[in-house]
Amino acid sequence: MTLDAALLILRLGTGLVFAVHGAQKTFGWWGGQGLHGWQGTMERLGYRPTRLFAVISALAELAGGVLLAIGFLTPLVATVVTAQIILIIAGVHWPRGFFNKDNGYEFPLLLATGFLAIELAGPGRFSIDGALGIAVPAEVRVGLALVGIAGGFLTLTVPRIARALRHETPVVAPK
Repeated sequence: MTLDAALLILRLGTGLVFAVHGAQKTFGWWGGQGLHGWQGTMERLGYRPTRLFAVISALAELAGGVLLAIGFLTPLVATVVTAQIILIIAGVHWPRGFFNKDNGYEFPLLLATGFLAIELAGPGRFSIDGALGIAVPAEVRVGLALVGIAGGFLTLTVPRIARALRHETPVVAPK
């Protein structure tokens, strides 16, 4: 088996699984909570404006998963889905421990590992990027992987910053 075939299998597996989770959040398919339910989750996690964050999050999974599977704009898409999976792991799964049987972070961590592998290796020849001749240098792919990781962790701070701003005491002018 060639590296290109292995990358195709990895992209299809991780991308389509992530797209299915996005479809659960976006449309409520396959027993998912739909956008309204996902908006409630985003609200409990502290993201405001809730609807905006819910739509961005759900579409990052749905569109990102499809684009990753077909290998189109792969470096950028892998950056976005890496950031999204960090949010999912930290916000939803981390408190439940490691194992998937307890809804822990085992499974999303495996997806994150696949996303990073695709980011670092590139989409391979059997991709739309490959067919179009879109090639991103390895150094740029490494940089984008770091941006995705940092972006995920930075986005985790949004609810904390928003809470601090809402509870900020007004500045009183001196008399």
